[in-house]
Amino acid sequence: MKTVYHKADTRGHANHGWLNSYHTFSFAGYQNQDRMNFGVLRVLNDDTVTQGMGFGTHPHRDMEIISIPLEGDLEHKDSMGTTAVIRKGEIQVMSAGTGVMHSEYNKNKDQAVKFLQIWVFPREVGVEPRYDQKSIKEGEKINGFQQILSPNKNDDGVWIHQDAWFSLANFTKGNGKNYMLNKKGNGVYAFVLRGSAKVGDRILNERDGLGIWDTQSFNIEAVEDAEILLMEVPMELPAYLK
Repeated sequence: MKTVYHKADTRGHANHGWLNSYHTFSFAGYQNQDRMNFGVLRVLNDDTVTQGMGFGTHPHRDMEIISIPLEGDLEHKDSMGTTAVIRKGEIQVMSAGTGVMHSEYNKNKDQAVKFLQIWVFPREVGVEPRYDQKSIKEGEKINGFQQILSPNKNDDGVWIHQDAWFSLANFTKGNGKNYMLNKKGNGVYAFVLRGSAKVGDRILNERDGLGIWDTQSFNIEAVEDAEILLMEVPMELPAYLK
């Protein structure tokens, strides 16, 4: 088993006033050659958008973009004609493919929005752009793994153009479980949303991250009540990036 540990306070940070963002991997003004990606996981931003503010219309292409609200809600508009609001308890995916324009705004006047913005390199470029969002409240599991994303259209959660599986792990203090990887050659990036847990041989606290690869499984045990996002992704980059 190989691992890479990213302590919460070592992340890149940019406070633009309306946006307070922490970057696990290189992004915008934060550039770190040792933190370009974890396999095909390219961006993991921990964002807070203040009341009445947001991201103006901007382009994306050839990227799988996932948003997971942690507090509040965010309005999404795009060039595919989509207007939607994503809230805590939901997950959003946008396959940018051949190109899409979109904006995201916090229209609330009394509450900031906290959400994770995640980018994953797709298997191939030039796919047709698409948008989807789903509630993940109903499938919530205590002391188990709840799948919220996969490569398969008929699985639980949303799907993307990549051999990736995302799961939420909610464990009460002292409880744990072994995570079995879905595909050989994949790795898992574990990101603690709240609490603390032992992941493999490492104790992780809130917003710490740990990448794990070259293994078929690893154990998670809650040191205190904990919620962890597990992002299983291929470790080998697609041919178009080589």
